[in-house]
Amino acid sequence: MTLRKMIFDCKILFSRLHNYFSHGKIFFLQHYKRGLLVFFGASIFLTGYYAFARPFFTPLMTIRSVNNIFHRESPLRKHNRVPIEDISSSVIYAVIAAEDNKFVDHFGFDIEAIQKAIKYNFSHEGSLIGGSTISQQTAKNVFLWPGRDIFRKGFEVYFTLLIESMWTKERIMEIYLNSIEFGNGIYGIDAAAKQYFHTSAKKLTNYQASLLAALLPNPRYYQNHLRSYVLQRRRNAILYGITRMKNDKETRLFVNTLK
Repeated sequence: MTLRKMIFDCKILFSRLHNYFSHGKIFFLQHYKRGLLVFFGASIFLTGYYAFARPFFTPLMTIRSVNNIFHRESPLRKHNRVPIEDISSSVIYAVIAAEDNKFVDHFGFDIEAIQKAIKYNFSHEGSLIGGSTISQQTAKNVFLWPGRDIFRKGFEVYFTLLIESMWTKERIMEIYLNSIEFGNGIYGIDAAAKQYFHTSAKKLTNYQASLLAALLPNPRYYQNHLRSYVLQRRRNAILYGITRMKNDKETRLFVNTLK
Protein backbone atom coordinates (compact mmCIF):
# COMPACT_ATOMS: atom_id res chain seq x y z
CA MET A 1 0.00 0.00 0.00
CA THR A 2 1.45 3.33 -1.05
CA LEU A 3 1.80 6.30 1.31
CA ARG A 4 -0.68 8.28 -0.79
CA LYS A 5 -3.24 5.46 -0.48
CA MET A 6 -2.77 5.31 3.32
CA ILE A 7 -3.26 9.08 3.65
CA PHE A 8 -6.38 8.90 1.48
CA ASP A 9 -7.84 6.06 3.60
CA CYS A 10 -7.11 7.97 6.83
CA LYS A 11 -8.91 11.02 5.49
CA ILE A 12 -11.97 8.91 4.68
CA LEU A 13 -11.87 7.32 8.16
CA PHE A 14 -11.62 10.66 9.95
CA SER A 15 -14.39 12.09 7.77
CA ARG A 16 -16.70 9.20 8.66
CA LEU A 17 -15.85 9.49 12.38
CA HIS A 18 -16.54 13.21 12.30
CA ASN A 19 -19.92 12.65 10.64
CA TYR A 20 -20.78 9.89 13.14
CA PHE A 21 -20.00 11.98 16.22
CA SER A 22 -21.64 15.08 14.72
CA HIS A 23 -24.88 13.18 14.15
CA GLY A 24 -24.59 11.58 17.59
CA LYS A 25 -24.14 14.98 19.21
CA ILE A 26 -27.17 16.38 17.38
CA PHE A 27 -29.24 13.32 18.39
CA PHE A 28 -28.17 13.69 22.03
CA LEU A 29 -28.90 17.43 22.13
CA GLN A 30 -32.32 16.95 20.56
CA HIS A 31 -33.35 14.32 23.11
CA TYR A 32 -31.67 16.23 25.96
CA LYS A 33 -33.72 19.31 25.15
CA ARG A 34 -36.90 17.25 24.89
CA GLY A 35 -36.14 15.63 28.23
CA LEU A 36 -35.65 19.01 29.87
CA LEU A 37 -38.89 20.34 28.39
CA VAL A 38 -40.79 17.29 29.65
CA PHE A 39 -39.24 17.59 33.13
CA PHE A 40 -39.90 21.31 33.51
CA GLY A 41 -43.40 20.99 32.07
CA ALA A 42 -44.32 18.05 34.33
CA SER A 43 -42.82 19.63 37.46
CA ILE A 44 -44.61 22.94 36.90
CA PHE A 45 -47.91 21.15 36.18
CA LEU A 46 -47.62 18.94 39.29
CA THR A 47 -46.68 21.88 41.51
CA GLY A 48 -49.64 23.84 40.15
CA TYR A 49 -51.93 20.87 40.75
CA TYR A 50 -50.78 20.54 44.37
CA ALA A 51 -51.54 24.21 44.90
CA PHE A 52 -55.19 23.09 45.03
CA ALA A 53 -55.12 19.33 45.74
CA ARG A 54 -53.47 17.55 48.65
CA PRO A 55 -50.97 14.81 47.70
CA PHE A 56 -52.50 11.39 48.33
CA PHE A 57 -49.05 9.82 48.69
CA THR A 58 -45.40 10.89 48.38
CA PRO A 59 -42.21 9.19 47.12
CA LEU A 60 -41.11 8.68 50.74
CA MET A 61 -44.35 6.85 51.59
CA THR A 62 -43.87 4.57 48.58
CA ILE A 63 -40.22 3.85 49.43
CA ARG A 64 -41.05 3.11 53.08
CA SER A 65 -43.90 0.75 52.08
CA VAL A 66 -41.67 -1.17 49.64
CA ASN A 67 -38.90 -1.44 52.25
CA ASN A 68 -41.38 -2.75 54.81
CA ILE A 69 -42.52 -5.43 52.36
CA PHE A 70 -38.93 -6.54 51.79
CA HIS A 71 -38.38 -6.69 55.57
CA ARG A 72 -41.66 -8.58 56.01
CA GLU A 73 -43.26 -5.74 57.91
CA SER A 74 -46.67 -4.21 57.37
CA PRO A 75 -46.71 -1.86 54.35
CA LEU A 76 -49.84 -0.13 55.68
CA ARG A 77 -49.61 3.57 56.45
CA LYS A 78 -51.64 5.97 58.55
CA HIS A 79 -52.22 9.18 56.65
CA ASN A 80 -55.17 11.43 57.44
CA ARG A 81 -55.20 14.61 55.35
CA VAL A 82 -56.82 17.60 57.02
CA PRO A 83 -57.20 21.28 56.01
CA ILE A 84 -55.08 23.87 57.79
CA GLU A 85 -58.19 25.15 59.60
CA ASP A 86 -58.45 21.78 61.38
CA ILE A 87 -54.91 21.93 62.76
CA SER A 88 -54.24 23.43 66.18
CA SER A 89 -52.32 26.72 66.17
CA SER A 90 -50.07 25.10 68.79
CA VAL A 91 -48.80 22.74 66.09
CA ILE A 92 -47.98 25.57 63.70
CA TYR A 93 -46.14 27.53 66.38
CA ALA A 94 -44.32 24.35 67.45
CA VAL A 95 -42.99 23.37 64.01
CA ILE A 96 -41.95 26.96 63.25
CA ALA A 97 -40.11 27.10 66.59
CA ALA A 98 -38.51 23.70 66.02
CA GLU A 99 -37.73 23.70 62.31
CA ASP A 100 -37.81 27.17 60.79
CA ASN A 101 -37.97 30.36 62.88
CA LYS A 102 -37.93 32.55 59.76
CA PHE A 103 -40.56 30.63 57.79
CA VAL A 104 -42.85 33.65 57.42
CA ASP A 105 -40.10 35.96 56.14
CA HIS A 106 -37.81 33.96 53.83
CA PHE A 107 -38.27 32.91 50.20
CA GLY A 108 -37.51 29.24 50.77
CA PHE A 109 -34.00 29.40 52.24
CA ASP A 110 -32.56 30.56 55.55
CA ILE A 111 -29.00 31.55 54.60
CA GLU A 112 -27.97 32.16 58.21
CA ALA A 113 -29.17 28.69 59.28
CA ILE A 114 -27.36 27.08 56.33
CA GLN A 115 -24.11 28.86 57.26
CA LYS A 116 -24.44 27.74 60.89
CA ALA A 117 -25.10 24.15 59.81
CA ILE A 118 -22.04 24.11 57.53
CA LYS A 119 -19.84 25.57 60.28
CA TYR A 120 -21.13 23.05 62.85
CA ASN A 121 -20.72 20.05 60.53
CA PHE A 122 -17.12 21.01 59.73
CA SER A 123 -16.20 21.42 63.40
CA HIS A 124 -18.05 18.30 64.64
CA GLU A 125 -16.79 15.32 62.67
CA GLY A 126 -19.32 12.50 62.41
CA SER A 127 -22.18 14.72 63.56
CA LEU A 128 -24.49 16.35 61.04
CA ILE A 129 -27.22 18.94 61.42
CA GLY A 130 -29.31 20.39 58.63
CA GLY A 131 -30.24 23.94 57.78
CA SER A 132 -33.31 23.06 55.73
CA THR A 133 -36.37 25.28 55.99
CA ILE A 134 -39.95 24.04 56.12
CA SER A 135 -40.22 24.95 52.42
CA GLN A 136 -37.19 22.80 51.58
CA GLN A 137 -38.51 19.90 53.64
CA THR A 138 -41.88 20.17 51.91
CA ALA A 139 -40.22 20.10 48.48
CA LYS A 140 -38.22 17.05 49.53
CA ASN A 141 -41.17 15.22 51.09
CA VAL A 142 -43.62 15.79 48.24
CA PHE A 143 -41.44 15.50 45.13
CA LEU A 144 -38.16 13.74 45.96
CA TRP A 145 -36.50 10.71 47.48
CA PRO A 146 -34.62 10.72 50.83
CA GLY A 147 -30.87 11.32 50.72
CA ARG A 148 -28.09 13.87 51.07
CA ASP A 149 -26.35 13.66 47.68
CA ILE A 150 -25.64 16.81 45.68
CA PHE A 151 -27.81 15.64 42.76
CA ARG A 152 -30.91 15.37 44.96
CA LYS A 153 -30.04 18.62 46.72
CA GLY A 154 -30.06 20.40 43.37
CA PHE A 155 -33.59 19.15 42.68
CA GLU A 156 -34.58 20.23 46.19
CA VAL A 157 -33.45 23.79 45.49
CA TYR A 158 -35.40 23.81 42.21
CA PHE A 159 -38.64 22.52 43.75
CA THR A 160 -38.28 24.84 46.75
CA LEU A 161 -38.14 27.85 44.44
CA LEU A 162 -41.07 26.42 42.50
CA ILE A 163 -43.39 25.99 45.49
CA GLU A 164 -42.39 29.37 46.95
CA SER A 165 -43.36 30.92 43.61
CA MET A 166 -46.61 29.00 43.06
CA TRP A 167 -47.93 28.31 46.57
CA THR A 168 -48.83 30.60 49.44
CA LYS A 169 -47.10 30.23 52.80
CA GLU A 170 -50.37 28.87 54.15
CA ARG A 171 -50.40 26.19 51.46
CA ILE A 172 -46.79 25.23 52.12
CA MET A 173 -47.53 24.82 55.82
CA GLU A 174 -50.66 22.75 55.12
CA ILE A 175 -48.89 20.39 52.71
CA TYR A 176 -45.92 20.12 55.08
CA LEU A 177 -48.04 19.15 58.08
CA ASN A 178 -50.00 16.62 56.01
CA SER A 179 -46.96 14.90 54.48
CA ILE A 180 -44.30 14.93 57.20
CA GLU A 181 -43.26 11.58 58.72
CA PHE A 182 -43.92 11.10 62.45
CA GLY A 183 -42.89 7.46 62.78
CA ASN A 184 -42.95 4.15 60.94
CA GLY A 185 -46.01 4.32 58.68
CA ILE A 186 -47.31 7.52 60.33
CA TYR A 187 -47.67 10.52 58.01
CA GLY A 188 -49.30 13.85 58.69
CA ILE A 189 -50.14 15.65 61.90
CA ASP A 190 -53.65 14.19 62.28
CA ALA A 191 -52.41 10.59 62.04
CA ALA A 192 -49.68 11.47 64.57
CA ALA A 193 -52.21 13.05 66.95
CA LYS A 194 -54.32 9.89 66.86
CA GLN A 195 -51.32 7.56 67.18
CA TYR A 196 -49.58 9.26 70.12
CA PHE A 197 -52.39 11.08 71.96
CA HIS A 198 -55.68 9.53 70.72
CA THR A 199 -56.99 12.91 69.67
CA SER A 200 -57.30 15.02 66.52
CA ALA A 201 -54.88 17.57 65.10
CA LYS A 202 -57.34 20.33 65.99
CA LYS A 203 -57.27 19.50 69.71
CA LEU A 204 -53.51 19.21 70.25
CA THR A 205 -52.15 21.24 73.18
CA ASN A 206 -48.86 23.13 73.38
CA TYR A 207 -47.29 20.23 75.28
CA GLN A 208 -48.49 17.60 72.79
CA ALA A 209 -47.55 19.70 69.76
CA SER A 210 -44.07 20.27 71.21
CA LEU A 211 -43.48 16.55 71.65
CA LEU A 212 -44.60 15.79 68.09
CA ALA A 213 -42.38 18.56 66.71
CA ALA A 214 -39.50 17.17 68.78
CA LEU A 215 -39.80 13.87 66.88
CA LEU A 216 -39.13 15.42 63.48
CA PRO A 217 -35.33 15.15 63.20
CA ASN A 218 -35.55 11.35 63.50
CA PRO A 219 -39.16 10.17 63.97
CA ARG A 220 -38.54 6.48 63.29
CA TYR A 221 -35.98 6.39 66.12
CA TYR A 222 -37.74 8.61 68.65
CA GLN A 223 -41.01 6.73 68.09
CA ASN A 224 -39.59 4.02 70.35
CA HIS A 225 -37.70 6.39 72.70
CA LEU A 226 -40.41 8.82 73.78
CA ARG A 227 -38.97 9.09 77.30
CA SER A 228 -35.38 9.71 76.23
CA TYR A 229 -33.57 12.63 77.84
CA VAL A 230 -32.64 14.14 74.46
CA LEU A 231 -36.25 14.11 73.26
CA GLN A 232 -37.58 15.58 76.51
CA ARG A 233 -34.98 18.35 76.44
CA ARG A 234 -35.86 19.15 72.83
CA ARG A 235 -39.58 19.19 73.70
CA ASN A 236 -38.95 21.67 76.53
CA ALA A 237 -36.94 23.90 74.19
CA ILE A 238 -39.81 23.87 71.69
CA LEU A 239 -42.31 24.71 74.45
CA TYR A 240 -40.25 27.81 75.19
CA GLY A 241 -39.99 28.46 71.44
CA ILE A 242 -43.79 28.49 71.12
CA THR A 243 -43.96 31.39 73.58
CA ARG A 244 -41.20 33.18 71.68
CA MET A 245 -42.96 32.67 68.33
CA LYS A 246 -46.25 33.95 69.76
CA ASN A 247 -44.44 37.16 70.68
CA ASP A 248 -43.13 37.53 67.13
CA LYS A 249 -45.50 39.91 65.33
CA GLU A 250 -45.11 38.46 61.82
CA THR A 251 -45.47 34.85 62.96
CA ARG A 252 -48.48 35.65 65.14
CA LEU A 253 -50.16 37.48 62.25
CA PHE A 254 -49.50 34.52 59.94
CA VAL A 255 -50.98 31.98 62.38
CA ASN A 256 -54.02 34.17 63.08
CA THR A 257 -54.85 34.39 59.37
CA LEU A 258 -55.13 30.59 59.19
CA LYS A 259 -58.16 30.44 61.48
